[in-house]
Amino acid sequence: MMVFSMKKEEFGNPSTVTSNSETLFSSLHQSEKASATTTTETTRMVFGQVVIGPPGSGKTTYCSGMSQFLQLIGRKVAVINLDPANDSLPYECAVNIEDLIKLSDVMTEHSLGPNGGLVYCMDYLEKNIDWLQSKLEPLLKDHYLLFDFPGQVELFFLHSNAKNVVMKLIKKLNLRLTAVHLVDAHLCSDPGKYVSALLLSLSTMLHLELPHINVLSKIDLIESYGKLAFNLDFYTDVQDLSYLQHHLDQDPRSAKYRKLTKELCEVIEDFSLVNFTTLDIQDKESVGNLVKLIDKSNGYIFAGIDASAVEFSKIAVRQVDWDYYRAAAVQEKYMKDDEDFDNGDG
Repeated sequence: MMVFSMKKEEFGNPSTVTSNSETLFSSLHQSEKASATTTTETTRMVFGQVVIGPPGSGKTTYCSGMSQFLQLIGRKVAVINLDPANDSLPYECAVNIEDLIKLSDVMTEHSLGPNGGLVYCMDYLEKNIDWLQSKLEPLLKDHYLLFDFPGQVELFFLHSNAKNVVMKLIKKLNLRLTAVHLVDAHLCSDPGKYVSALLLSLSTMLHLELPHINVLSKIDLIESYGKLAFNLDFYTDVQDLSYLQHHLDQDPRSAKYRKLTKELCEVIEDFSLVNFTTLDIQDKESVGNLVKLIDKSNGYIFAGIDASAVEFSKIAVRQVDWDYYRAAAVQEKYMKDDEDFDNGDG
């Protein structure tokens, strides 16, 4: 399944790319050139992404689209499927956990359901980490890694197996990984589900202890289940959650747990860790903006630069990749215009 329709030979053609995209792609190509000049005197650092999120959030589609995009800008990509329940892959994977263990076999042999089976598979993978390490070692010289994990959320905020697998790989193979946590954007249209997504994101961030980027995926479908009560930046920046209380009270089920919800919102705000960027995996500019964020979080953009304080500081203080104007541009592109739509009144 091809996510991007642009052919490689069209990539640099001004007639097929907007001026904003040209600037974005130019900066990404410069990053590739800089990374290619990294000295080999020290141990080579390998960069990649740990792709996680609830079932249906678009992880497999993301891995397919992201691998295509990264190849377009000059990176060699290896996708590692670590989801033993994913038996129909739209991408060519370099490593497949099904060569080690299959969920269907585990469920049959041990009389487990899908959730228990996935926990067993992650535990088995952790105990056989040498198998995964041996599969990855040939890829370390020149590949960027994408790890496609299962969608069972308990693996990333409750159980330690998946975290242990990632940490062992980081230590043994000198990996620099960023967790990319996908959340379906349409959850923003339901205040209760949005608060749940915030709690899941916060719990996962605290548990994994990795550079972490939360992504509202399928942003092109954000209003498919109803209009948002506030402008998009309210949800991406996780602004004052007390404003959601009125909308939560409209639902009798939510009103029953009003005090609990208020306390949970305060926990989220007290940590002040969660925010979101947006993604339309079929839009090259949207994917490119996310790649820039990921490259900054795992250090990819620093890999090829001279270790001078001046150059490092220039990159470190560069304008942030997400601000009000970008949120406004995304809202204008993907959300229906409504004369009655107001920032405060919904």
